[in-house]
Amino acid sequence: MGTGSGSGSESNENGWGGAGPGVVLKTLVVIGGAILLRRLTKSNTRWDHTRLVSRSLTGQKYSKEQAARDSDNYFNLRWLSCPAAEMVDSSKILYFEKVCMPPNGISLSNFGSHARKFWLNERFFMVKPCPNEMKCDVELSTYAIRDAEEYKNFCDHPKDQRSQPEEVIGDVAEHLTTIYLKRCERGKHCLYEGSTPPDGFPNTWNGATYCTSELSVLKNNEIHSWDRGYDDDGNQVWGVKGAPYEFKPAPASSFVDMFPLNFPQSMEKRIGGYLFSENDRL
Repeated sequence: MGTGSGSGSESNENGWGGAGPGVVLKTLVVIGGAILLRRLTKSNTRWDHTRLVSRSLTGQKYSKEQAARDSDNYFNLRWLSCPAAEMVDSSKILYFEKVCMPPNGISLSNFGSHARKFWLNERFFMVKPCPNEMKCDVELSTYAIRDAEEYKNFCDHPKDQRSQPEEVIGDVAEHLTTIYLKRCERGKHCLYEGSTPPDGFPNTWNGATYCTSELSVLKNNEIHSWDRGYDDDGNQVWGVKGAPYEFKPAPASSFVDMFPLNFPQSMEKRIGGYLFSENDRL
């Protein structure tokens, strides 16, 4: 009896009463999980989101699968981006270029002076956290490059042959657009998604007065990007109409094994006009 009474007192003093070891273990697991979740949540700052978005934008991606499904409306475009500099406030600057890949893996150099027609745009991305007062996580802005010709193939050059960070910062020119990205809701296939404000940003190409952009970062490192231009009456005057471009990461072999596109006879007109110049200001 004495032993039983002592055991009960000791149990009560430890705070577990008559709980068995299984209950104690489950309780500890729940408490530990809650603490871990709290720590993870606290560490998931807007700068963490900024770094994740920057990494997702970086690299080489292609729209060749989409072009294979719908070659009338989509081309095999190459998305290429890499780190270029970091601002004093830790904002990330990425160099970005978008190129229409010629058929059958033919090098752009084979087109001589006509190769420029395959080049869609070169831009700087600036990635930073949204201001605290805004309901978003990451600001993704695009800027013109002061002398874009000097930056062509920037990512393909060894780092010691690229423009240095201080030069890059000095070459950040006109602000073009800003997309406000938010974390995707639980259960969605994306990590981040967002758009420009509804009234977009000024754009004058092909009769437009403003342009809008949408962008999604998917969990498989895929990027969906949709740029469109509108006139004063709200009519779309450039950009694809059906759905955004889908840029999927490609293996290194893609450089020499490009998707063979059968360009239509009107390719020259489309490259020089509607589809290929649409992003000259984006």
